[in-house]
Amino acid sequence: MEKGTLVEFRVQGDRRLGIVERPDGKTRWFVVDERGQSHSLAPRQITYTVTGQTYKPSDIASFLEQVKPYVDPSSLEVAWELLVEDGETVTPNLMANLLFSESAAPHCYAAYCLLSDDKLYFKQKGDAYEARTASQVAERKHQLEVEALKAKGQQEFLIRVEQALKGEAVEWQRHDRQRLEGLEKYAALLADTVRTGVNYDSLARAYPPSAPVLETMTMLGRPTTPQGAFQLLVDLGWWSPYENLFLRRSSIPIQFPNKVLEVAQQRLDFPPIDSDANRLDLTHLKVYTIDDETTTEIDDGLSWEVLPDGRERIWAHIADPTRWLVPEDELDLEARKRGSTVYLPTGMIPMFPEVLATGPMSLIQGKVCCALSFGIILGSTGVVEDYSIHTSLIKPTYRLTYEDVDEMLQLRVQAEPEIAAIATWAQRRKAWRYAQGAISITMPEATIKVKGDEINIDILDDSPSRQLVAEMMIVAGEVAARYGKAHNIPLPFRGQPQPELPPDEELLLLPAGFVRACAMRRCMPKSEMSITPLRHAGLGLDTYTQATSPIRRYSDLLTHFQLKAHLRGEVLPFSAEQLKEVMMNVTSITQELTMVERQTNRYYALEYLRRHPEETWDVTVLMWLREDSNLALILLEDLGLQLPMTFKRSVNLGEQIVVKVSHADPQKDMIQFQEIIYQEAQTAAN
Repeated sequence: MEKGTLVEFRVQGDRRLGIVERPDGKTRWFVVDERGQSHSLAPRQITYTVTGQTYKPSDIASFLEQVKPYVDPSSLEVAWELLVEDGETVTPNLMANLLFSESAAPHCYAAYCLLSDDKLYFKQKGDAYEARTASQVAERKHQLEVEALKAKGQQEFLIRVEQALKGEAVEWQRHDRQRLEGLEKYAALLADTVRTGVNYDSLARAYPPSAPVLETMTMLGRPTTPQGAFQLLVDLGWWSPYENLFLRRSSIPIQFPNKVLEVAQQRLDFPPIDSDANRLDLTHLKVYTIDDETTTEIDDGLSWEVLPDGRERIWAHIADPTRWLVPEDELDLEARKRGSTVYLPTGMIPMFPEVLATGPMSLIQGKVCCALSFGIILGSTGVVEDYSIHTSLIKPTYRLTYEDVDEMLQLRVQAEPEIAAIATWAQRRKAWRYAQGAISITMPEATIKVKGDEINIDILDDSPSRQLVAEMMIVAGEVAARYGKAHNIPLPFRGQPQPELPPDEELLLLPAGFVRACAMRRCMPKSEMSITPLRHAGLGLDTYTQATSPIRRYSDLLTHFQLKAHLRGEVLPFSAEQLKEVMMNVTSITQELTMVERQTNRYYALEYLRRHPEETWDVTVLMWLREDSNLALILLEDLGLQLPMTFKRSVNLGEQIVVKVSHADPQKDMIQFQEIIYQEAQTAAN
């Protein structure tokens, strides 16, 4: 190549012109650019050679000035229209003649620049360029429009991200939401660190991000890991720092589909014809609904009456949600998919849309409500002597809290003798069940509530009012099961095998109270479900089914469907095999719900403890998890929490000690305690 030849080469993709100065070895050339910088280039690095004359580095600027007026990309369309029909190829020299009627060096280089930069009309073929077909150009135009829109969308997304990171209010767009939802799925993988025990690094390697997530994280300069995605969502204000990853990782639907909400509203606006036209009118009875103050789905009420023959009858009135749906309709299938209402510290996720669940499905004070009523006559010992089941109409008289009823019982309120009578029968009923072998295991149970940034933990009080309601619901479940058994109705019967409890002499060796109860609880087998009656050893009943929470538990709803159809004399909506299949699916779902509820409660328990590092707690050593490692399960008595602790000394079961939190990381499901000796504990208390 002659010294002084003007050539084009690229530096990090940018065009650069230079003058050939001298050879560099056998195949390379030293080239000096307009800045006076020298480059050693191989022939393949030279992208264009200007022929016809020689130049000096000082000529490059004026050469580019001569080229500049001719570099107009819009001129290529005219050339393409002339060449496309013949399908000809064209060189930069020919293109210069075609476009500018000139073929001097600046014109040819301008034509080369146009062709080499063009992404629409021409494609390179060797040293020449071929006109694309009309269909190819149309497709390329579409692609370029899409890319331009994507680039614009990315830029606008970045602007909104910057606003969100500054704490400004942002109106996220549909495409933004798709990006953020992808990040949500990726960040939710962090729940697997708890479920499987893998660490963050292993998790990131096992689950590489999807292309959209990778693009978003790279664009924002964030680490492409689930932890990085989680932190980004928190920084954007899209997620709370305490986002429920267990719920996000599960298959539990959080929102109702629009179609289901529309159907719910239609049922509300145009109530379906009641298939139970001959309901028993019980509106004359005084009906008490007893729940927590925050309960919105009110699904049971109680009544008491004296019959003409002097006997007393208790009524358990259960809400009748099947009045508003039929098997296999949109509402039923959605409830089946959910399996149950989910109760989390942050709130509940209902099984039915709220407009129905807290409205016409519930037993509302002062309103005539449809119900499934269980009339029960108990013997003096608490045994069921007689019963009847009716679809009914009731009018709840009082909406009471458990605290209200406890106070009424304590003060022996004369104006409400029904409450005292029901409480008396509940005590007899409980005594009868224990005489039949029921097993009582009493352990403190924590209730965790989260409101905003505040976490509260209380111990669920097993008060007389709660025992009253529990006994009445259990007897209603027994009656429903007895009716199903007597009439060969397939129901979701519940049972529990007889536990093999430790011998008395072995139990007596354990400290009385929580340690002994914990040892017994470990021996209790899991409850079972079957389409045929089973004995429930824990409750002391020969047959039992759940029927008292049909707004909140799908298995209870199944019981209602079957019982009501039989009471009407109709074909049962579910055959034995159909019921078995539905029960298997629902059981699988509810197991997942239980796991999410348990994991979420544990997360907030650890977060609560993390926030109280200086607090000291009285604990009882409940049981060994790994005695050889001094790892035990402890009970924080004031909170009702059972958590693991590794001891640095030898301790005994039942020993009561004082501890405080030394380390807590809720997201990694880690908690560590340290024992406080008496003097330290006394100092901390003061």
